[in-house]
Amino acid sequence: MTELSVHREPPLYQEPFYQNCHAAQNHYQEPIYQQNIGEQQPPPPPQQQQQQQQQQQHLGILHHAHHPQHQHKIQQHEPGVQHQTHSAGPPPVVTPKKKKRGRPPKHQAEEGETHEEEDEAEAAKKAKRVLNRFNGMSVAEVMAKTLPDVITYNLDILIIGINPGLLSAFKGHHYPNPGNHFWKCLFLSGLTDQQLNYMHDQSLPEKYSIGFTNMVERTTPGSKDLSSKEIREGGRQLLDKLQKYKPLIAAFNGKGIYEIFCKETFGVKAKNLEFGLQPYKIPETETVCYLMPSSSPRCAQFPRAQDKVHFYIKLKELRDQMKGLVPSHEVVETEYSFDLQLAKEDAKRIAIKEEQVDPEYESCSGLPNEVKQSISGNYIREETYLVTFQHCG
Repeated sequence: MTELSVHREPPLYQEPFYQNCHAAQNHYQEPIYQQNIGEQQPPPPPQQQQQQQQQQQHLGILHHAHHPQHQHKIQQHEPGVQHQTHSAGPPPVVTPKKKKRGRPPKHQAEEGETHEEEDEAEAAKKAKRVLNRFNGMSVAEVMAKTLPDVITYNLDILIIGINPGLLSAFKGHHYPNPGNHFWKCLFLSGLTDQQLNYMHDQSLPEKYSIGFTNMVERTTPGSKDLSSKEIREGGRQLLDKLQKYKPLIAAFNGKGIYEIFCKETFGVKAKNLEFGLQPYKIPETETVCYLMPSSSPRCAQFPRAQDKVHFYIKLKELRDQMKGLVPSHEVVETEYSFDLQLAKEDAKRIAIKEEQVDPEYESCSGLPNEVKQSISGNYIREETYLVTFQHCG
């Protein structure tokens, strides 16, 4: 059988009206329970007992109303189980919620505005940005423009692209995109003695004997917009152009261009192409073909400019050899056929020097000429050392 016990609070929480009572340690004691063991008092009359009980009930109600947390708890105790008092612990600590990473969610559409209206507004903003890019011209109007060749007879190097892009046709210059690596690699390799940009493309034939042309003349947003028929026809036109102007080196800016040209011109399906000097010459000429990675930053194999400088350096060495500026026994033809691993190793060697020279792309003037010539000389000396080391090994 279970027993009932009344849990009472310690005397610390007693009210003043309890202080007159003779309380035992750690327990409340009512006046009716105060009995002197030595002197036994007779019980009071029934009326007096009833009044005392009413007073005690009234005092208990006031005590609980004043201290609602001091409640007497009646608990059932099983025999042999020791009762433990539960003390109130500190309040729980509320940790703030962590903010989610990423962009904040878009604001909900205002009343009366649908998602279709939002999409139309966003499309209008994009169209406005495109129009601002071409100074108010639409894409169709830009595609109607063409990019003239920068070419003359007996050039040292003729740079060959696939077809003009929108920005090239709009500006009327070759490789005007600030993200394109062409002009930077041209300077870092020593092919030019100063940092140039697209505004100087017309002066390159006379000053550096370098020209520009494309396989297909039509302007498109990307090379994927060209049909296979256009590309084949463009390959035949390019062959006629090379046979007419007879450059020393036909440098193909991208592997895809040369694959198409090789199939149309030589009837050979190129497999396992390696960048560098190719085994075929242009028919009826002494023009050699040289393949280098695309100067576009979208080139997956060589995404950075420093990865491509190696091929421009080798192009310069080939030009010097063919013009008799370097003794033939110091340069071997196999030096121009190299794999991806060698290109990456050489790119790492010259990575620091390239980071030191980073003039503003759009400016027409860069660093002082003596500084640029000194840096260009460092590149040439380093490459000469690498070639000598390979011969000695």
